[in-house]
Amino acid sequence: MTTDASGDWKQWHEHRTTSVSAPYGSLALAGTHWLDDYPEGRLPDIPGSWVADGDVVVLTAAEADGLTVDGKPLDGEARLAADLGQAAAARVALGARRLVVLVREGAWGVRDFDPDAGTRRRFRGIEATPYDPRWSVPGRFTPYGEDRVVRVENADGRERGLGLGGELAFTLDGRDHTLQVSVEDDGSLWAVFADATSGESSYRFRFLRPAAPDAEGRTTVDLNRALLPPCAFADHFVCPFPPPGNRLDVAVAAGERTLA
Repeated sequence: MTTDASGDWKQWHEHRTTSVSAPYGSLALAGTHWLDDYPEGRLPDIPGSWVADGDVVVLTAAEADGLTVDGKPLDGEARLAADLGQAAAARVALGARRLVVLVREGAWGVRDFDPDAGTRRRFRGIEATPYDPRWSVPGRFTPYGEDRVVRVENADGRERGLGLGGELAFTLDGRDHTLQVSVEDDGSLWAVFADATSGESSYRFRFLRPAAPDAEGRTTVDLNRALLPPCAFADHFVCPFPPPGNRLDVAVAAGERTLA
């Protein structure tokens, strides 16, 4: 393990490249199908019948369809809750493909992860700016009195709620900035933001995941680790766009910028 910041960043960047290009990483997502769009239960290029039933999806298939559930051929009916883990661990498979059950605001869908997806085969790497200490600065998190939900457009053109837990303040080159952020289950923060490079020399928006703040709200805002959102790797993700106020009026020439 390296202890210098630049070396740590290089390891982080290598891990990111390995993660997104893994057999069931972001690049392998070949489709997202919302069941409401297919009331008869037949999804494109996916066998079986998929029907939402309250808090589960009912999958009906014959053994000849080639679907497996928990590693065993499905011949009949299976009731499936949402898959909460990694795509590789999804309960339903079709050969090498993994069919991930998801739910968003009560709408059920199925994601098709295919190791042979064209996006994965064409991947040449992530363009990222080498580590620069000027982009790593102290930040202070101030929670809202109660969580807020704002409606934002998502990458698939639909509007969904984005939960926000507080405001992250920091200073760059003598100028003060703030971002509205979500609070993850482990206490870490998540920001969806754009800046003056967005849509030009970098993707149209990016993610940032600062560590959990301490008891006084202190954390580090390291824009060297600005992330491309999943929808930068495959069109079938439903990433939220930045909430109001989360466009920085500075060119953040740091972190992941676009695909190579």
